[in-house]
Amino acid sequence: MPEETTTEQVEQQSEESRTAPEAEATKADPWSDPEAARKEIEKLRKESASYRTKAKELEPFAKKAKELEDAQKSEQERLNEQLTAAQERAAKAVRTAVASKVEALAAADFADPEDAAGALDLTAYVDDDGVIDAGAIKADLADLLKRKPHWGKPDEGPRAPRPDRTQGSSGNGNRTSSDPGDIFAGLMQQALKGH
Repeated sequence: MPEETTTEQVEQQSEESRTAPEAEATKADPWSDPEAARKEIEKLRKESASYRTKAKELEPFAKKAKELEDAQKSEQERLNEQLTAAQERAAKAVRTAVASKVEALAAADFADPEDAAGALDLTAYVDDDGVIDAGAIKADLADLLKRKPHWGKPDEGPRAPRPDRTQGSSGNGNRTSSDPGDIFAGLMQQALKGH
């Protein structure tokens, strides 16, 4: 008997294995059988309709979520713009403070201290805490004056005299006229006297 059950089981398995590929082929390709295809189409239509219904139900929620996201995004953008503007103002204030310090230190040796402030990298003299390094500025100003000595103040030695037009022959009343006619008349009188 045990042999009979085994034989029957083997026959059933072989029968199932023969029908299984046919069933799988039908399941895998429902379009080969028109009735199965129609059932598959109906199934897909119902499924599609249920998805459309769910999508319509969820549409207002999606719209609200999008509005909230946009509102949050615009708030973040506004805050980012404010932060950027504040950082720019702070950087400008630091540059102005450093430029003032450079000009103050350059005033002793430079003819125009603004030249020194324009030639140096002002951001290099400020640390993360906003403290200005005056020693580094002095060293760089000395180096800059060596490279561009013509930017320095002129020596305060004896000054060259400036001409004073009120002195000399014009100051004692013997001033000659600058009128060409008077000059020509004077030349003619001198020429007639000499003859």
